Amino acid sequence: MLLLSASAFAQSVIKGTVLDSDKLPMAGVTIQVKPGTAKAQTDTEGKYSITAPAGSSQLVFSFVGMETQTVSINNQTVINITMASLNNLEAVVVVGYASVRKNDLTGAATTVSAKDFNKGPLNAPDQLIQGKVAGVQMINNSGQPGGASTVRIRGNSAITGTGQPLYVVDGVALDGRSARPSTNAGVAGLTASAGTGTTPDGNPLNFINPADIESMEILKDASATAIYGSRAAYGVVLITTKRGKSGETKIDISASAGVGSIARKVDVLSGDEYRAALKKYNLTAGDFGSNVDALDAITRTAYNQNYSVGISGGSNGNTFRASLGYQNQQGIIRSTDFKKYSAGFNGNFKFLESKKLGLDVNMISNQYLENIAPITTDAGFTGSLISQALSWNPTQSFYKPDGSLFIDYGSTTINPLAALAANSDKTKVSTILGSVSPYYKIAPWLEYRMLASVNYSSGIRRASTRSFLNLQGIQPDGNFLGGFASYSTTELITQQFTNTLNFNKEVVNKLNLNAIIGYEYSNFINKGTINTATGFGDIAADYTDAFQTTAPANRTFAAFNNPTTQLQSYFARAIFNYDSKYILTATFRADGSTKFGKSNRYGYFPSFAAAWDIKKEAFLSDAGWLDQLKFRVGYGKTGNQDFPSGSAQQRYDFGNTNGQPTLIAINNANPNLKWQSDKQANVGVDFGFLGNKLTGSIDYFNKTTNDLLFPQISFVPAVGGNVPTWVNLPGQIINKGLELSLNGTIIDNDNVTWSLAGNATFIKNKVQNISGIIKTGALNGQGLSGVTTEVIQNGLPLFAMVTRQYNGLDANGFSQYTDDGFTNYYVGNPNPKVIMGLSTNVRYKKLSFSANFNGAFGQSIYNNTANSVLAISNLGTRNVSAALVNQSITESLANPIAASSRYIEKGDYVKLANATISYNIGNIGKSIKSLNIYVNGQNLFVITNYTGFDPEVNVNKSVSGVPSAGIDYTAYPTARTFNFGVNFSL
Repeated sequence: MLLLSASAFAQSVIKGTVLDSDKLPMAGVTIQVKPGTAKAQTDTEGKYSITAPAGSSQLVFSFVGMETQTVSINNQTVINITMASLNNLEAVVVVGYASVRKNDLTGAATTVSAKDFNKGPLNAPDQLIQGKVAGVQMINNSGQPGGASTVRIRGNSAITGTGQPLYVVDGVALDGRSARPSTNAGVAGLTASAGTGTTPDGNPLNFINPADIESMEILKDASATAIYGSRAAYGVVLITTKRGKSGETKIDISASAGVGSIARKVDVLSGDEYRAALKKYNLTAGDFGSNVDALDAITRTAYNQNYSVGISGGSNGNTFRASLGYQNQQGIIRSTDFKKYSAGFNGNFKFLESKKLGLDVNMISNQYLENIAPITTDAGFTGSLISQALSWNPTQSFYKPDGSLFIDYGSTTINPLAALAANSDKTKVSTILGSVSPYYKIAPWLEYRMLASVNYSSGIRRASTRSFLNLQGIQPDGNFLGGFASYSTTELITQQFTNTLNFNKEVVNKLNLNAIIGYEYSNFINKGTINTATGFGDIAADYTDAFQTTAPANRTFAAFNNPTTQLQSYFARAIFNYDSKYILTATFRADGSTKFGKSNRYGYFPSFAAAWDIKKEAFLSDAGWLDQLKFRVGYGKTGNQDFPSGSAQQRYDFGNTNGQPTLIAINNANPNLKWQSDKQANVGVDFGFLGNKLTGSIDYFNKTTNDLLFPQISFVPAVGGNVPTWVNLPGQIINKGLELSLNGTIIDNDNVTWSLAGNATFIKNKVQNISGIIKTGALNGQGLSGVTTEVIQNGLPLFAMVTRQYNGLDANGFSQYTDDGFTNYYVGNPNPKVIMGLSTNVRYKKLSFSANFNGAFGQSIYNNTANSVLAISNLGTRNVSAALVNQSITESLANPIAASSRYIEKGDYVKLANATISYNIGNIGKSIKSLNIYVNGQNLFVITNYTGFDPEVNVNKSVSGVPSAGIDYTAYPTARTFNFGVNFSL
């Protein structure tokens, strides 16, 4: 009895209340005695009671998303604390439909927070993370402000569709399409415009204001992405917008302005050099006495301005944030620009005395306006502004003696200034993304949440070419008055309804289960119209306002409404964490889609992953030099439905024959069409040393894409033409590689800090077991009609460059080829073998400097511009590449234009993409807080041997829906910009 009495007196009961930063009770907070194993949790009122055995000295309070706090007992019997939100975003990771502690993460995922984003006047969120994440390559397809970009996560495996990752904004999955209409609006058989081609696409993420983004999470391996099933084949990017915080209402203001100019030029002859070349070749014609620079004439110093205002605050568990943004960015090509107006609101509200009922509200609204340059991806040399400027004879003036534009009617040479004056291409895209998400905490460890969202986007595009331009199909001819116009619209609607039940509790001693089950329904609608007309003549009005002035026979009117796509999904994920050392994750998703045939409507996507936190083992717990050592392994399956709606159905389009409506077959049915699947294995290690001053990760991945979705063309006698049938091709596309990430804090004291972060990815790409050859990579321009230069073929990389093998010039100045050019050879790989990123941040007291580099190595670029636009045969009529005149062997003017490896160049580059110098002035008076001024530069320099505008290139040269890679053709040049900005709070 004496022993029991002594034991009882050695223990003590400690009670208290745990509050959040709003001074509201927190339920479900875990309290643990140290040393010892005793644990307790707070109830719905935030209260707890725990028995502390003899020898206990501390209580540890922990909760997901909050900072863990350790409090000394010191004979206290009542301990009340207030939990603080985590300042380190990496401590909690969004992994799809929920957040988990980073310690529980078993997949390959990387978080980039706002402080690490690329700076400057960026149009879309994907530009924020360029060069920041191992395994992720981001390419700006065009220098046009607001132009699309290509984002590839762990290589390229798309033989149809875009190959872009799935973007999820605050829980709402985007459909990846832009509502900016194309000039043919997707209507079968309707050409873009007379004499011109297709302009590059717009970025579907333009509707998001980058200033409103808090963090971006990139999910790379199947164990992380499988929760998104059929839409996750190319990776997932989770975008989290900024939220309001409790406290007094706060106003955050940022403003910047800057100038931009062309970053690099293509080396063509000046007027004097052109005259010298004419003399060298004994040409007596072609010298008009002037000395002009056409590229300089169509470019300009471009100005930009960018403003954002955010208002946030809240109390008693209810917070809000509202934002406004305005961006006006001129393009470096004259008459081009991009204007964006954005507004956003989100609110987080809690109800009932217990605060168990909550509601999250999000809204993003945006409208952007574009003036688009007449720069196309597939026109001949006459139909694109860049080719017109590069090939313009530098001895020919742009103007007549009377000051009017010189236009050589009957000639195929187009004055680029006349092309600018004649063309007008304006778009307006309006978008609203709204969601409401009510939730109820059934218990501290069990929460039900529903999310309902609508993403509505509409676009209007008005394009015209005036009749005075000497372009075939545009200039007057006989009774044809000339001129062309198109008016097109697009309407995109996506609806999403998600229901989830989230469980997070210690189920037995040391074993915590974090699980989620859910149901989701999505609905996708895409419809639009296009009107075209020709024969306006020289009327004093915008052609798009005067369709009625043309002859009825010169007008086309069409509308489309794609089959509605519906997606029904069931998903579940369970994360088992034993003793914070051994973690197991299992994920499963079942997707049913109307895109597939009745025989294969559902696809099933499982994944499994495990992690071992070796640092927490007893044999390493005392290793002070080691802060983290975690081993991860995972395997999973994802799918792909990035192909047209209704592809498994028999589809028809409406036409008209002899005044009667007719049906035209555009797609054959395939009820057995099934899901394309991507199976991926991942092995990774996370580490940290020296007080986490040196951290990093290493990942090996092996990704195999099977059942390749492809539109196989076949001749249908009943319709007298070729009609595609979507099939699953045999064979695989394999991407495997190694990712390395390293982050180091080199100096860290009160006055000076210096950090360095780098990443590199080594990747191999291969097509395997596929039969036949699929051609893509169309070349355009003089002498290249109908020519392709890339293939999908067994044993080669995806989009391997296959063409004649060039062996130099012979003594007479003619091109020599292996096998006299009768055999095509594999001569180039457009897929980089290495991609890299490097960032550094240096601070001295209040002065800071940051720089971000990115690069790629081992890839080839096909210079279609050099091949067709700047050939030596142009000399005497148009300009040529300066390199051709300066060759050791004089090339014959009669050397025919032909596709060959002569125009395949190494695409290796390192680019200083972003650099910022800032000075943190701090608070001024009682009103202005955290005043910071900065100077920022973008695309400051690039180290490369590539002769085009920019080695970061991916012009769309697809054939019959099969994409391409690494082909450069008269692209909008990249701009170098310098910006001055300020941000502060009130």
